[in-house]
Amino acid sequence: MNIIEIQNLKKYYDEVKAVDDVSFSVEKGEFFAFLGVNGAGKSTTISVLCGQQKRTGGSVKVAGRDVDEAPAEIRKKLGVVFQNSALDRSLSVRDNLKYRAALYGVTGKAFEAKLEELTALFGLEELLKRPVGKLSGGQRRRADIARALVHSPEILILDEPTTGLDPQTRKNVWETVNAIRKVRGVTVFLTTHYMEEAADADRVVILDGGKILANATPLELKNRYTGDFITLYGVREEDVRALGLPYEKVGEAVRIAVENTAAATELILKYPRLFTDYEITKGKMDDVFLAVTGKKGE
Repeated sequence: MNIIEIQNLKKYYDEVKAVDDVSFSVEKGEFFAFLGVNGAGKSTTISVLCGQQKRTGGSVKVAGRDVDEAPAEIRKKLGVVFQNSALDRSLSVRDNLKYRAALYGVTGKAFEAKLEELTALFGLEELLKRPVGKLSGGQRRRADIARALVHSPEILILDEPTTGLDPQTRKNVWETVNAIRKVRGVTVFLTTHYMEEAADADRVVILDGGKILANATPLELKNRYTGDFITLYGVREEDVRALGLPYEKVGEAVRIAVENTAAATELILKYPRLFTDYEITKGKMDDVFLAVTGKKGE
């Protein structure tokens, strides 16, 4: 069942085609990744999906309802974490969550129950009384996601959620998001320019210049746009060079590029003497993105 359906979406600003005839769907409970560099059209699509901007053309439906025909109903189904925090920096985390919940009619005992649930899920015990302005970037992001979920939406939209965060904090944010998916079965719609954040997605759409260039699973994209790599340890470079394949030195190892896993297997069987200590890996989402768009992700 598709919970989001977008057909021939267009959003133009005079001569600028920010989103140009884009079509895709997202299944209920899916982890969907929307990839592209800044300016690709990701945030504009999100704005139209959330009812913040009017589309120039096409159709946008959430749970079978047009976003323009049932905006109030659809807003209840969406929880959005924007690139920039939507929290009031002068208020405590608890008050931010309380006032956000009240906008959706979640008050009194219902709010306290929801607060207890979110506090346990996000580890907010020591943060509830602290002003948002006193939080670290990672703590603020956890509070942002809790805010987006305070009314129990069916879809969590994460618009560049880890931009500016250090690697450890990014890892913590994703552990939290994955826990939400397992516990709540929430559909996650991610926009990002960090390509590897999409490696575990169920489906990936790559957008560039307002147009979709690719739409498939991460594995399908890797198989279609990249090859495999064999990293060999404890070998002489001249022996690897004799294979006549592209390779590069990686520290004390040598990495060979092959077309696919079948080619790697054939090579290993043909030259077993070289393959006593090795590993095979597929190309990364960065490699996919570069092959599709001709641009590097970040």
